[in-house]
Amino acid sequence: MPGFELFGDLERKEVNDVLDNGVLMRYGFDGMRNGHWKAKELESELAKTFKTNHVQLVSSGTAAVSVALASAGVGAGDEVIMPTFTFVASFEAIMMLGAIPVLVDIDDTLTLDPKAVEAAITSKTKAVMIVQMCGSMGDLNALQIICTKHNLLLVEDACQAIGGTYNGQPLGSIGDLGCFSFDFVKTITCGEGGAVITNNKEYYINSDHYSDHGHDHIGNDRGAETHPFLGYNFRISELHAAVGLAQVRRLPEFIAIQKKNYTILRDAISAIPEAMFRRVPEGGEESYAFLNFFLPDLEVARKVIEAFKVNNVDVCWNYFDNNWHYVRKWNHLKDSKSLFPLSSEVKKGLENIKNTAFDQSDHFIGRNISCLIKMSWTEDEVRTRASKMVDAIKSCL
Repeated sequence: MPGFELFGDLERKEVNDVLDNGVLMRYGFDGMRNGHWKAKELESELAKTFKTNHVQLVSSGTAAVSVALASAGVGAGDEVIMPTFTFVASFEAIMMLGAIPVLVDIDDTLTLDPKAVEAAITSKTKAVMIVQMCGSMGDLNALQIICTKHNLLLVEDACQAIGGTYNGQPLGSIGDLGCFSFDFVKTITCGEGGAVITNNKEYYINSDHYSDHGHDHIGNDRGAETHPFLGYNFRISELHAAVGLAQVRRLPEFIAIQKKNYTILRDAISAIPEAMFRRVPEGGEESYAFLNFFLPDLEVARKVIEAFKVNNVDVCWNYFDNNWHYVRKWNHLKDSKSLFPLSSEVKKGLENIKNTAFDQSDHFIGRNISCLIKMSWTEDEVRTRASKMVDAIKSCL
């Protein structure tokens, strides 16, 4: 991760097809296209890759979350349970709909703790959103049982976990809806882009319309299309889709490289008794986009990060003090700092976040080291890196 590391002739060929015919928009202009429909082709490829019936491309992973929730009827005043460890886009996408993000603790999978999820359910809860951070999943079976019991949507944010599987199923295809990001630093990239996947035809039709101003996309006359309901503009362009089309066809190649590099690093760190790896639920296989391990405590983890910097070991983080990915530094959320007025219900929900201690999440995030797996490393570079990492960790214990 990310796919931009390996751009090549396949990506250039697909992009040049679009430039040659001159149609950059995914809808309309049928006569000018010379048969090129890159967004439609990419949706078809993604459906095969994720073993799902329906795919709707959108402009970003953030848009994918908003569109997924909206297409299933989540809106003003509804509560969506989400983890304390994620990217800020998760709560932004929820709040854009007027819904309320309800944050709960993570466990040693670095994703939602099912017990914390069930304890947070109220009469207003509409959906549970698991964010499969750093390439792996949580206890999806337990979450499915909870959602079925309480008649809730299960939404998978698999933006960082493309290529991972659970009981043989691609991550993103297990819940009611799955969300993906194809931004510049994801395993496969469009530059900017995202997708909603689902086996529910109604949700798919809703997402298709909602992401393009409510257009019904019936017929081939753009001006004659009707608007069954209100929508917004979350369209992807043909140029972005063209890049993604080449990249998704290379996904097996990318995952194999990630797995090889991941395995070398993990085998080296396995020799350190004090290092414990994140739990991957039985039946799950990571996407190998990140290597995550726990150290004895926050102090040691911080020392290791500093030692990595001294030894030129890059792209490794401890997220405890990170202002993008962990609840501790989301002061703009806790303090309701918004350019647009927030409803009293949303403000009340944010007060609950501000006044809640997430001790269990602190325990796991504080001890965690997360290392990005690059695809551009040579084997010699990975082995040198592994040696430096082991030495740095040992020096801090």
